[in-house]
Amino acid sequence: MKAVVVHGPGDVRVEERPDPSPGRDEVLVAMEWGGICGSDISYAQHGSSGTAVLRHPLVLGHEVAGRIAVLGAGVSAYGVGDAVTVHPASPSSEPLPGLVAGRTNLHREVRYFGSAAFSPHEDGGFSSYRVVRADQLRALPAGLSTRVAALAEPLAVALHAVGRLGEVRGQTVFVNGAGSIGALVVAALKARGAARVLCADVNANALTMASALGADELFDAREALPTDCASVVEASGVSAALGGVLRATARGGTVVQVGNLPMAPTPSVLADLVSREITWTGSYRFVDEITEAVALLAGGLDVTALIAAEYDLSDAAAALAAAASTAGKVLLRLS
Repeated sequence: MKAVVVHGPGDVRVEERPDPSPGRDEVLVAMEWGGICGSDISYAQHGSSGTAVLRHPLVLGHEVAGRIAVLGAGVSAYGVGDAVTVHPASPSSEPLPGLVAGRTNLHREVRYFGSAAFSPHEDGGFSSYRVVRADQLRALPAGLSTRVAALAEPLAVALHAVGRLGEVRGQTVFVNGAGSIGALVVAALKARGAARVLCADVNANALTMASALGADELFDAREALPTDCASVVEASGVSAALGGVLRATARGGTVVQVGNLPMAPTPSVLADLVSREITWTGSYRFVDEITEAVALLAGGLDVTALIAAEYDLSDAAAALAAAASTAGKVLLRLS
């Protein structure tokens, strides 16, 4: 089979690897589509993503969908040919403390497709085939293509961030940053019943994408931001933007931070966090919102405006370069 493997900064190769075989309670998925994430780009450019550093070659990709090719022993809930997407997380079996009970994304060790956070690394799904545990599969309802289902994982990230806000039905919410996750946060807010969604970015193409996914009012972040927003999602991950976002937040309001912030110290103006008694809440990956994401996509939630380009697996290096310079989502054809 072919696989997209990163060996170090600027060193991405499409390699031939032996076809894997599923064990008990596993299946072999013939991968069809994959979405390129910021972490894939970071591994390709820098050999790291956040605190995760490459120690050996890694197959990239955690936003994937395909069809079951082989059933392992003990798997009866699925059949060969079934279309599926994948929950890419494998939390440790260590019991969670009461403070975070049920939040499996907060285990101290969560192995994740295409992640170098632990050694040995957890290979991803940018390959012709991938063995997957049956409990990680999410069946695709009739009518939901594997191409669109490759977006279920980032939509789940967006749904989790919206959930961290609490009840949004009937509310006005401000989303700062209209990249892939920010635009999907807009779509998730609308799907959860938000009455009005405001969105800001410095990129006109990103704002157009956010509008297509449901944003009601757009702001050029270089010129002005909305004011007195009780509920805010910060999706840009730009430290310099935090001061303006906090100033846009109402006294006593809530900001959910889903945009990944830099690991290195960077200047930010945070005074309003104190003087306005703002609640600043983090949002990390998701628990099981990918199940809701599949249901929403199957039910007609149209996020295809997010797709900026499509490349064949053999052109993975070019796809990663394109993904680094576009606001939308670049897809890989894996079959």
